[in-house]
Amino acid sequence: MDFQTLHFRAMARLSILSAILASCTIPPDTSRVVAENSTVTAARKELVGLDEDDVRMCAGFPSASSTTADGGSIWAYRRDMPRGNWNVVNPSFTLFGAIPAVNTSTSGSSGGNCSTQFRFAENRLKQVEFAGDNNTTTDLNGLCVSLIDNCLIYARKKKAR
Repeated sequence: MDFQTLHFRAMARLSILSAILASCTIPPDTSRVVAENSTVTAARKELVGLDEDDVRMCAGFPSASSTTADGGSIWAYRRDMPRGNWNVVNPSFTLFGAIPAVNTSTSGSSGGNCSTQFRFAENRLKQVEFAGDNNTTTDLNGLCVSLIDNCLIYARKKKAR
């Protein structure tokens, strides 16, 4: 086998590998194909009715708060999740010396953040919402679970009493 045939086969293999890797990427907005995290969905219902002291007991003190137009308040809790980056680099190659070097590489960040808002009226929790870059590849609002899972356990224990 001559050098050009070996070079062509190596390039074909690298092209196929690059295509396979590219097909494995997850789009940044998965809301059309992924459901909301079950813990987050349960929290939207089961936390409603807790008072401000209950929320401070299970979630701690808020990182920010605001007064609403109707005299209530909104408490915000924010958590950043830096988890490192990934990088895939394939070696540069030329095709028979006619095409300049082609570099096939990709990189991405796996971190995100979640901001959880609790809206109170008359000292009772009325609504829980989530914001931020908080989706995972398998769940909407998946990065918010760590902010509300203790409150969900707390609310369930309180209702069981």
